[in-house]
Formats: sequence, C-alpha cells, structure tokens
Amino acid sequence: MTRGTSRPPVAYVRRARDLIDRDYAEPLDLDAMAAAAGFSRFHFARAFRAAYGETPAAYLTRRRVERAKDLLRSANLTVTEICHLVGFTSLGSFSSRFTELVGLSPSAYREEHVRRGGPPPIPGCFLMSWARPPTPSAPDTASTEKPTDGARSYGSPEPLAEEGTP
Repeated sequence: MTRGTSRPPVAYVRRARDLIDRDYAEPLDLDAMAAAAGFSRFHFARAFRAAYGETPAAYLTRRRVERAKDLLRSANLTVTEICHLVGFTSLGSFSSRFTELVGLSPSAYREEHVRRGGPPPIPGCFLMSWARPPTPSAPDTASTEKPTDGARSYGSPEPLAEEGTP
C-alpha cells in the first residue's frame, strides 16, 4: 500500500505508536510522533485515529495512566513522584485524567489495591536508584579500592593484638 491512499498505512503509524509505548514518560508532542511516522502532523493525527480509534494524545495519556496504575500498585512512591515518572508535569492534570479513565483518584486506587491485599510495594528508593542511569564520570572502583590509613573494609578480620600490648 502506498502512502497516498485513503486508508492509513498502519506500518507507518505503528512506528509512532511504538515511540509512544517506549518513550511515554518523555515530553512527546504531535510533531515528534508525526515525524516518527513520516507524516505531517495533521495527516498523522487523522491516520492514527483511523488506525487505533483514538487520537495520539488520548493514546499517550492512556499509556501513562496504565503505567501509573502499575506503579501505584507496586511501588512505595508518592502520587506526585508517580505523576512525574510517567510523564505528567502537573499533579492536577494527572489526577483528573487518572480519575476520568480509571474511575478513582490515584490515592483511592492505591488504597483499594492495598485493601484487597496486593503484593507489598517495592521501596521507592530502590525503584528510583534502579532507574537511574550510571554516571560516566564515576568509574566503578568498589572492587579495586583498598582501605586507606586505618580504614577497614567489611569482612576484614580484626587485627590481632600483639603479646604484651593492652
């Protein structure tokens, strides 16, 4: 199928959907999504809606809310932290869109899940450090460093006192 036909070429539009699925937490605008599909922004918006039954913005919002639901169930993070992790810049818009799509506020959704006895949440500090990229300026020297001037590494035996010393 050529790009000039009236039916949307799903293969091109799928590239943009894959971009949304992969980079949902990043600031994505219609121009970036259209560029991924190789369309003008207006043709892309029409083609995406024809292929998936919703606008690109609605799909992006739904994807972000789906990820927020996962985090609310499994991570010990605040609603504000989750809001920013999934790509929303405003807590108010996150809460209103979440409530509109799910039927409960983010806090009520979490409370409902806890009430039902869901799995224990992953500590937020672990989740945040796991997602943090390594710093290129700090080489991993943990395994090659040696203790300095009286510093002890864990697991080292205590020095034995010599005979005759207290």
